[in-house]
Amino acid sequence: MRVTDEIIVDIEKLSNLGFGIAKVDGLVIFVESTCPGDKVKIKITKLNKNWANGQVVEIVEKSQHRVDPPCAMQNVCGGCQLQFIDYPYQLQLKKEIIEDAMKSIGGLEEVEIKDPIASPENLHYRHKVQYPIAQTKVSRRILAGYYKPKSHEIVNIKHCPIQPEVCDRIIDFIRNTAFDFGISGYDEKKHGGDVRHVVIRISKATDKALVTLVANTPRMFENLRDFAQNIYDNFKEVSGVCVNYNSKKTNVIMGEETELVAGKDFIKERILDKTFRIGPKTFFQINPQSAENIFSFVKDYIKDNFEEPSVLDAYAGVSAFGISVSDIAKKVVSVEECKEAVDLAAETIELNEVKNVELHKMDTQKFFAKELATKKRKFDVIILDPPRKGCSEECLESTLKLSKGKIIYVSCNPATLARDLKFLTSKGAKVEFIQPFDMFCHTYHIESVAVITVV
Repeated sequence: MRVTDEIIVDIEKLSNLGFGIAKVDGLVIFVESTCPGDKVKIKITKLNKNWANGQVVEIVEKSQHRVDPPCAMQNVCGGCQLQFIDYPYQLQLKKEIIEDAMKSIGGLEEVEIKDPIASPENLHYRHKVQYPIAQTKVSRRILAGYYKPKSHEIVNIKHCPIQPEVCDRIIDFIRNTAFDFGISGYDEKKHGGDVRHVVIRISKATDKALVTLVANTPRMFENLRDFAQNIYDNFKEVSGVCVNYNSKKTNVIMGEETELVAGKDFIKERILDKTFRIGPKTFFQINPQSAENIFSFVKDYIKDNFEEPSVLDAYAGVSAFGISVSDIAKKVVSVEECKEAVDLAAETIELNEVKNVELHKMDTQKFFAKELATKKRKFDVIILDPPRKGCSEECLESTLKLSKGKIIYVSCNPATLARDLKFLTSKGAKVEFIQPFDMFCHTYHIESVAVITVV
């Protein structure tokens, strides 16, 4: 087999990155935009000793699970990878991704993985939008959308069916009026231009939006302020407009400093019976209804297995888990290093009249080390909700020492979850089960809640 060869293959399964997998004479071939059950003619585009990449030339036979995607841009936009697969089968494939990770990375072949809990909505579910902003070279037209797969070329998206409709209108308004204020889009190669991203957060509870313009400047200038004010003035749904300053040559979307231009610098979201405040840089789940399913699951599990437990909420963000379970806990200790998130958590605690949550603005591992060295408290339940990279071994060691019996590990990455569970089980812990939740419909991403017993 050589590069540029064309062959017909059967797609057998899906990889953890959403590529179809075919096998020819023991060689694994990854094929984008394919579904298990497809028979496709492909062209080999890359060839290594043990694997190859292939590009679809023709679909010879369609899988029974292929459907027409709800988005006309699905083939060119990198936002959703699985829209052409029917939703129930997407859930099955995501469960298989978790199973494969547990076996191949975690060595956990016997762990029970329950069927994923579907998102209550699989369209209009995405309540946080981050669009890069650029500009065409000749017409100077503003572009806003997601990147094409494996590129930094922006797909200029006018309508996205996975986000609330108001996002389309706000983005279109930004595209069409930026020129009137002399605002330019970002040129990544030259590190020039005014606005590099627009970030929109929308409340499911109130339908209000918080708009943040990420500016390629260290400080405010008059045209930018006027432009931001104009967005606020033209949308009754917009509760506030902020400008975030990021003039560094970096792929990190937001800089350190954010300034409120108009309205309020937060939106309110309702989860279970609690109201949360969410700011421009606050981590909060993008799918509020699926998030509520997860919070409800965690709360019910704790309620069914403990009476007034002590709970440690680590990597807490705005302390969403901690505040959600506070009314069934004796004490909640919440740890988060982002100042904005901790400040909003404090406001949320006051707003909801919560009396038993103790907030700490601190790196999780540093807090764990301090706790072990000084107060030496142990907790009935420790909730871990780390970023995609998972936890360090040092952090996991400390978690075991701080635990009286149960760890609830919330993960958006099956690979790092499997790695961390392997470490925990090597130290004697037992994984009781994993409950997946579909937070990111039509993508290969899947959220998981692992319940672990510390022996």
